[in-house]
Amino acid sequence: MLTEKMTREGSLARGLNKEGSMARTSQGDRTSTREESRSRTPPGTPRKGGKLLSVRVQMLDDSITLFQVQAKAAGRMLFEQVCKQLNLLETDYFGLEYMDTQGVTYWLDRDKPMSQQVSLPSNDPLLRFVVKFYMPDPSQLEEEYTRYLAALQVKRDLAAGQLHCNDNTAALMASYIVQAECGDYVGEDYPDHTYLSTYKFIPGQDEDLERKIMENHKKHMGQSPAEADLNLLETARRCELYGTKMHAAKDHEGVPLNLAVAHMGVLVFQNFTKINTFSWAKIRKLSFKRKKFLIKLHPEGYGYCKDIIEFYFEERNQCKNFWKKCVEHHGFFRCTETPLRNREKPKIISRGSSFRYSGRTQKQMQEHVRENFVKRQSFQRHVRSLHGSTGNVGVSISAQPLLPLADNQIGRSSDLPPAYTPHSKPLNNNNKSKAPEEMKRQNSVHPDHPISPVRDNQRGSSEGDATMTSLSGSFSQPTTTTSTPVHSSFPSSPFRLMREESVDGTLSPVSMKGTMDYLDNDMGTARRKRLPVDKSYFISKELLMTERTYKKDLEIINLWFRDEVSKEDSMPEDTLGLLFSHLDPLYELHAAFLKDVETRMASWESRADSNENKKIGDLVLQHMNQNTMEHYYKYIETHLLILDKLEQSLHKNNKFEQVYRDFEMQKVCYLPLTTLLLKPLHRVLHYQLILERLLNHYTGSNPDYPDTNMALSKVRTIIKKLSVKLKESENLVKLMELQRDLVGYDNLVQQGREFVREGCLQKLSRKGYQQRMFFLFSDMLLYANRTTSPGLQFRVHGQLSVPDLQVVESEPRMGADFCFNVYDGKRALMVAAASQTEKLQWMEDIVETVQFARERGLDSPTNKYLSLKSMSGSDDGLDRSEMGDLRQVDARPAGQRSNSSVHVCWHRATSVAIMDHQRALENQLSGYLLRKFKNSNGWQKLWVVFTNFCLYFYKTFQDDFPLASLPLLGYSVDTPATEDNINKDFVFKLQFKNHVYFFRAESQFTFDRWLEVLSTATRSPLTSTLSNGVH
Repeated sequence: MLTEKMTREGSLARGLNKEGSMARTSQGDRTSTREESRSRTPPGTPRKGGKLLSVRVQMLDDSITLFQVQAKAAGRMLFEQVCKQLNLLETDYFGLEYMDTQGVTYWLDRDKPMSQQVSLPSNDPLLRFVVKFYMPDPSQLEEEYTRYLAALQVKRDLAAGQLHCNDNTAALMASYIVQAECGDYVGEDYPDHTYLSTYKFIPGQDEDLERKIMENHKKHMGQSPAEADLNLLETARRCELYGTKMHAAKDHEGVPLNLAVAHMGVLVFQNFTKINTFSWAKIRKLSFKRKKFLIKLHPEGYGYCKDIIEFYFEERNQCKNFWKKCVEHHGFFRCTETPLRNREKPKIISRGSSFRYSGRTQKQMQEHVRENFVKRQSFQRHVRSLHGSTGNVGVSISAQPLLPLADNQIGRSSDLPPAYTPHSKPLNNNNKSKAPEEMKRQNSVHPDHPISPVRDNQRGSSEGDATMTSLSGSFSQPTTTTSTPVHSSFPSSPFRLMREESVDGTLSPVSMKGTMDYLDNDMGTARRKRLPVDKSYFISKELLMTERTYKKDLEIINLWFRDEVSKEDSMPEDTLGLLFSHLDPLYELHAAFLKDVETRMASWESRADSNENKKIGDLVLQHMNQNTMEHYYKYIETHLLILDKLEQSLHKNNKFEQVYRDFEMQKVCYLPLTTLLLKPLHRVLHYQLILERLLNHYTGSNPDYPDTNMALSKVRTIIKKLSVKLKESENLVKLMELQRDLVGYDNLVQQGREFVREGCLQKLSRKGYQQRMFFLFSDMLLYANRTTSPGLQFRVHGQLSVPDLQVVESEPRMGADFCFNVYDGKRALMVAAASQTEKLQWMEDIVETVQFARERGLDSPTNKYLSLKSMSGSDDGLDRSEMGDLRQVDARPAGQRSNSSVHVCWHRATSVAIMDHQRALENQLSGYLLRKFKNSNGWQKLWVVFTNFCLYFYKTFQDDFPLASLPLLGYSVDTPATEDNINKDFVFKLQFKNHVYFFRAESQFTFDRWLEVLSTATRSPLTSTLSNGVH
């Protein structure tokens, strides 16, 4: 079995190839340039006990550092010391390679002594620090520094002719390189394409290509170096030869071929044309015998008459070298973990290579990076300008986490925030010498003065904000002054990617906009003493905070989306006209209402003794007039029609579908548009909750009581009309979102179909238990596996008819404790849940759904799979080559949000029922909180929005884009324990495994409200102690 074999097969040293002195060095050595060739014995290198071997290591910028290690020391020591010098956190994507006398490259084996490395020259060996495992999705890299180094590797591959692509793609990638190194295009400095002539981007570069590069460079105005790096990586990963290193071989007929290994499997090329792909899912075993390389396939895997494919190398060492690389790629990308086993040679008879994969897998490495949270310092970009000199393109803030500056730079207070400096400047002779000086003049950002970019229109330079990259790492976004567009263009990126892959317990970035406040003191202690202490004030303040979020939600559709579709032709005018004609009046009404509430709350917080402004019910009553009620009645009656027309337009109009999906991937659209369309309905429910709380607090003699009571009566009148259609609307929205996430089953949205539960279960197959997503509807049960396509969708593998279903409890089997069987008369599935609770919930929901379907007399669904292949239970999904064959049938926009419930359930092995979805949609809360990490000292003041099972973090409520998001499924909410050493009031703790976050509210009421609302999306030990549920 390939999985069994390859999880044992060792990985060579993974390291990071860095094209230049990119290392994050200490404060005293931050400005060393790549021209230097230093001799350095890294700390920890043994100096006694054996012969010392001097090893030269070439970094990605061609600088060379000399290391000294014992000849008998394992290769791991050298690799770890190189990574330590670079201060590299995500080490496992990289490695040290060397070349023998015949030009064959080998990876340094971390488990072998230096003196026993295959074909390593014994005299003054030279190793290169390069990317070893090319990441299929660069946005999943945690640190900006790692993406920076990966971009240098792509630049090197492009210049060396290893990354073959057409001229347009090459010009686009080269333009991102120029943008990252030189900043914005400046017409006065670069009058024609000749400013690119001294730089080699690709072999055979000519003037036509340089003109294309220049035209693309002009389009990248405002992009920070981090953004340019990510865009470069995103463009490169779409190239067919991305990350492929050719190994010459022949087939059984002697035809010359090239073999390569990538994250998806083994690739076969004839010259540079890919002629075959052997995906890991189809390979049963890889082996070699002398010069012969063998690929053993699963039966019926590829349709060959035989299931063993043979290739021949010139030498045995070359064959074994390629086999080892395949073993490492399979272990890194496909395995979840690797057992620790000693490589011992047999004493008598050898049974083959002792090479086993012993390194961290991609999953283990990502978890290691997130769990070992430390703050990281900013790193200096050392680059060569296009005029042949070496300079600095400002300072980049490394992605999560940031190292604190040295004491001599931040003064005596160790609790001050990291310093920030501008991100990027064009390199020219005037500013070359300024960057090091700017490094010395870094100052802390004042909490109340976020940085905005400074642009010199005459010179065209761009000083991007020294942005705080979010806590899981993503591209940096230059900070702009927060403003809402009024039917005008707004910033967009060539790749509107947002990194939300980190659903395994860490924060995932949505945007890099703005900086964060690092607070060491109490949350506005002086201000809190001036605030009213009456409970009605905090209830009214909740109205203000949530009204701000509601207005922003309406803006996303009424302003941002309207602006987007107004730029395009062939849009469904009837559908859009219907949508905007009903949302625009609501937006105008609530914008005016929000101004009144803000004025009232400001007056309430003043020191005036008058009580006439210390109420809110009169404003709500004034707002909830007949005009407002009529607009809500119209929206309630029409919103189902709007949703239906949107769904039809998406099916019929491909251009509109693309615009719609592209807009959903923009940072401003933090929720699916269909979910945002439900916000007016849920806002009315929230008004009812707030007004009921006020009435429960007031006495009959309170002057605000009559107005509050009358306002509540009007809100309840609206809810009477709303309650009939709300559940239907929420079910329709859920079906529409699942239709987006599922591949292989069209027409999921059907009249009468109701969503019941979704979640992750382990399905037993001939290869053992395999992770699958199950979707239970009122008429069918689907199960699917996540694809490897960039869209991260789920391909449906099977369908069972609900009326025929039977569910039977099962004994523990093959190491799974919580098993049960599902039958539909034709087949049987053995599945296992993650816990006893999950198992009982699934079994109860299936039984109730079957009973309800039989009572209604439902027949088996007639809808068949539109494009579903016959796939066995052992299949692990489709690789990219297979997806290409289905592109005509299943073409869908990629880039689904990975913090949606389906993806969170997949990563956290949990499930969600329709009632959970309804509570998540109907419960929301907004406000300022202080956040603290488990291992940090200071608190960060953030604007936090809770909705749809997720927390979204903003710098202020005025920001258009969230800084980061934290999906809460699987988390628990509780108060801090004694060992947490949190000596503050109103603090609650969110925890998933060893991911811990502390949040501090401003009052007891706010603290209780956050616990109450968060308990609807988490497994809360405090749920039973909460007195009132959220309706």
